[in-house]
Amino acid sequence: MAVITSGVQYSGRWNLQTQGQAAGAFNWPGVVLPQRLYAWGAAGQGQLGLGNTTYYSSPVQVGALTNWLKLAAGYAHSIAVKTDGTLWSWGYNSHGQLGDGTTVSKNSPIQIGALTTWIQIAAGYSFSLAIKTDGTLWSFGRNLRGQLGDGTVVDKNSPIQVGSLTTWAKVAAGGFFTAATTTDGKLYAWGNNNQGQLGLGNDTRYSSPVQVGALTNWLSIVAGYTNTYALKTDGTIWGWGYNSQGQVGDGSTTVRSSPVQIGALTTWAKVGAGNYFGFGVKADGTLWSWGYNGQGQLGTGNTTDYSSPVQVGALTTWSNVTGGNGSTLATTTDGKLYAWGANNQGQLGQGSTSPNYSSPIQVGALTTWETVATLGYGQSSYAITKAP
Repeated sequence: MAVITSGVQYSGRWNLQTQGQAAGAFNWPGVVLPQRLYAWGAAGQGQLGLGNTTYYSSPVQVGALTNWLKLAAGYAHSIAVKTDGTLWSWGYNSHGQLGDGTTVSKNSPIQIGALTTWIQIAAGYSFSLAIKTDGTLWSFGRNLRGQLGDGTVVDKNSPIQVGSLTTWAKVAAGGFFTAATTTDGKLYAWGNNNQGQLGLGNDTRYSSPVQVGALTNWLSIVAGYTNTYALKTDGTIWGWGYNSQGQVGDGSTTVRSSPVQIGALTTWAKVGAGNYFGFGVKADGTLWSWGYNGQGQLGTGNTTDYSSPVQVGALTTWSNVTGGNGSTLATTTDGKLYAWGANNQGQLGQGSTSPNYSSPIQVGALTTWETVATLGYGQSSYAITKAP
C-alpha cells in the first residue's frame, strides 16, 4: 500500500534520465549506481520475491540484480520499477494484481510487459497502479469498488489506462480506493468512499477519477486503509477519511469526508501512511506520528493512540517513513534503516519474531538504505540499498 522514495518531493513530471537522482538513487546522466533489493518477514504468498514461501526475520537480498529503483507493497504482493524503466511484480495474484495477464501467484519478480517507460507506482488491496513517463496512468488487479478508475467494477489482469489525462504525477493506493495528483497540482480520487476517504465531501463511490476541490497546490499523496494524507506546496499537511483512532491527525476522532489541515505548521516536508496511522517529516528532519498505536507503530515508546502529531524520539535526520499493518520502517539522511511496531513475523528485521518495539530500533549496521516499503495488510518489509 505504501511506497516512499527518498530525495526531494517533486510536483512536475520526471524523466527517465533524471528519475534515479530524484528518487534518491544519486544517478547522474550516464552513471547508474548499484541498487539492491532486500525483503524480510512473512512470505506465505511468495510476497518476498525470494523464490519460496519461507519466512525471514532479517533482510535477505532478492536475486543478484542491482538496478532496483522504486517499490510498492500492497496485500501480499509487490511491484517495482528498475532503473531501466521496466515494471516488475511478485506475490499473490488472485485478482490479477501482478499485471501479467494471469491470476497465478509468483514467488519471484516477473516483468510486466516489455515497456521501459514506467516511473511511478502504487499498490493497494489486491490492485496496482503505475504512471509512465508520458504522464499516463495505468491500473490492474481487483476492481470491486471501482478503484482501478476505468469506469467499471471488473477486475483486470493486465494494465489498462485510466482516462485520457497525460499529466499524472503521483499516485497512492488505499484499501479499495485510489488518489493521485497531476503535474499542475490538482488532486483526484476514486473507488470506495464509505468513510469519506476520497475527500469529496460525501460517501459516494466513484469508478472514475473525480477532482477533489478546485485547489492546484497539491504536491504529494499517500493512503492508508480508509484514510488519506496529502502535502501541499505551501508546506501544510492535510488528512481525511476514517478517524476512529485519530488517524486523520486533526485532534479529533470524527470522520472527515473533506480534507482538513493537520495543525497549522507550514514546515512539513514529507508524509507517510500506514493502516490507521500517519507520519510527517518536517523540514528540520524531525519525525512525527499520529493515529492507532496498539502495536507501538507510532514509535512513541508506548501503545497510546494520538489524534494529533507527536514527535518520534529526538533525531533530526529522518528522511522517509512508511507504515504497514502495525509496523513501520524509516530511513535517515545518513542511510540508516529503522523499524518499530509489530514483529510477529520478523517484519522488523531484527533476526527474531519477538518482541514488538514501540520505539525505533536500527535494522542491521548498513548505512546505505534508500527506499522502504511495507505491506499494508500483511507482515512483510522491503528496502532498497545503494552500494557503498
